Amino acid sequence: MKSRGSGGSRARRVALLRGINVGKAKRVAMSDLKALVEELGYRDVRTLLNSGNVVFTAPASVKGDAAARIKQAMAERLGVSAHVIVLDAPEVTAAIADDPLKKSGVNPSALLVAITDRPADRAKLAPLARQKWAPEALAVGKRVAYLWCPDGIHASPLALSVWRVLGDGVTTRNWATMVKLQALLDGGGGSR
Repeated sequence: MKSRGSGGSRARRVALLRGINVGKAKRVAMSDLKALVEELGYRDVRTLLNSGNVVFTAPASVKGDAAARIKQAMAERLGVSAHVIVLDAPEVTAAIADDPLKKSGVNPSALLVAITDRPADRAKLAPLARQKWAPEALAVGKRVAYLWCPDGIHASPLALSVWRVLGDGVTTRNWATMVKLQALLDGGGGSR
C-alpha cells in the first residue's frame, strides 16, 4: 500500500507503527504519540490500544508524506525508530471488505491483516500462499495479506514465515483491531 501524503482534502487516516510497545524496547506512551501527531499539524488525533495505532485527520494545509513525517518526528523527538504505514479510511474499509478467508466471525484475534506500503512485498508472498499451512491459511488480497493463525500468533509457522519474507516492511493487526480502527475512522468511539 502506498503511504499517502496529506495534501488535498481533509482526509481521515490511520498511522500504523511497527514494533512499538512490544516487550521492553521501543516504549512510547500513547499520550506522547498523540501530542507528536498533533504538533505535526494533524487534527482529531486519537490512539487505539497501546500498540501504535493513531487515527487522525489530515488537513489540506499540511503537506508532505504523513508516514515519513511521523517516522522522522518519532526518531527526533521520542528517540524511537519505527516503520510507519499510513492508510486512508477507504483502504481500511476495503481491507475489511475483501477478506478472502472469511474467518473474521470465528476468532477475530486469530485473523491477522499484514500491511505493507510496497505492493511488490505482497508479490513476495505468492510462494508462501501456494504452500499448505493447515490448520493455518494465507491469502494475498488486493491491498493486504490475511493470515489465519488459530493456534496463536507467536507459535505460528505461517506468521514467522511471513515476517521472515517481508522483514521490517510489514506490520500486522488482528481483525478486532482493524474493525476498531475502521470505527474510529468513521467517527466512532473506542479511542483515547
